[in-house]
Amino acid sequence: MRTTRAVRVRHAARAFPREVPAGSPPARQPVWLFDLDNTLHHASHAIFPQINRLMTAYVARVLGTDDATASQVRVDYWRRYGATILGMVRHHGVDPADFLAEAHRFEDLRAMVRAERGLAQLLRALPGRKILLTNAPAAYAREVLRLIGLKRAFLREIAVEHMWVHRRLRPKPDPLMLRRLLARERIAPSRAILVEDTLSHLKRYRRLGIGTVWVTGYLRRVPPGVLPTSAADALHPMQASAIGARANSPHQPAATPILFANRPGYVSVKVKSVLQLKRRLVRRG
Repeated sequence: MRTTRAVRVRHAARAFPREVPAGSPPARQPVWLFDLDNTLHHASHAIFPQINRLMTAYVARVLGTDDATASQVRVDYWRRYGATILGMVRHHGVDPADFLAEAHRFEDLRAMVRAERGLAQLLRALPGRKILLTNAPAAYAREVLRLIGLKRAFLREIAVEHMWVHRRLRPKPDPLMLRRLLARERIAPSRAILVEDTLSHLKRYRRLGIGTVWVTGYLRRVPPGVLPTSAADALHPMQASAIGARANSPHQPAATPILFANRPGYVSVKVKSVLQLKRRLVRRG
């Protein structure tokens, strides 16, 4: 069964990134880089908790340890490398396709997905090209897009399997991966706009000269003591006591959503929902 799932992941990777036919847009129009989980849909509702459990079980099997130890290793790798998969590949030689397949098994994904209405209309109304840029695996990303009505909303859909650079997997927020993507797509950084819920990604990529939109509607509270200790991961001071820098990670404990009154300097626009994008951008002129 595991081998079959891994084969499906590899097959999806060959079909990705998918390009939807479109006319050539004016050169001055923006290019939108949309995150998926907790940006276009509410992954923290049910999907992230499931991924959390599946990753922990996978790590426990590979290390031959109990769930508590496996969970600590999983979180440690996520904090050190930005993605648990990187630590598992580097230190334990796991097959990335197998890891992704095992960590994204859902008996009824449709029942787990929560998204706002009007997303397709909003994306059609935004000027310029739209590219999906997600650290999620290809098969999962494609199925979520289908379920939330965005199957043909993006010119390209780039998943974690397509973030290999110089034979190394480099998911967000790796700067070399994004520079390579912008060069390949012939996108000037000044035209690119990253729409994300993860502050650490926005902070890192703002240094490349791109625009940044912070989506806060699905962010969660975290208990005291779980904030990353690394200064590089530190939040804007006004939010540091409320959330972790990588607020879209499945490794955060569930709690009630909170609102944010302040915007870090590296965030161009802050919105609660992507549905507010067009209105906010018009307001900024």
